[in-house]
Amino acid sequence: MSTPQFDEGRLMQVLVMPTVSEKATMVFEKTNTVVFKVLRDATKPEIKAAVELMFKVTVKGVSVVNQKGKTKRFGKTVGRRDHVRKAYVTLNPGEEINLGGEAV
Repeated sequence: MSTPQFDEGRLMQVLVMPTVSEKATMVFEKTNTVVFKVLRDATKPEIKAAVELMFKVTVKGVSVVNQKGKTKRFGKTVGRRDHVRKAYVTLNPGEEINLGGEAV
């Protein structure tokens, strides 16, 4: 099976930001999995290729979660936060990603 070719400019935009939370930290310590916020239309192969390109690591697997935005009240009006797509990227054993000073 050949690896599909992706546009490098698109891959640079796929990963929006890493998720830094207690849950994300616990998941990393237990399973060597890093959590990223990604574009809503990003596919698993694109996410894998983007992480491997940007961080020079080998990815074992990718799981994604579509999280609906919460409805919030702002005084009288009711608004809604944006929907978010999260990617749980599992790295091969012994690999880690350096996100600004700390190894994650």
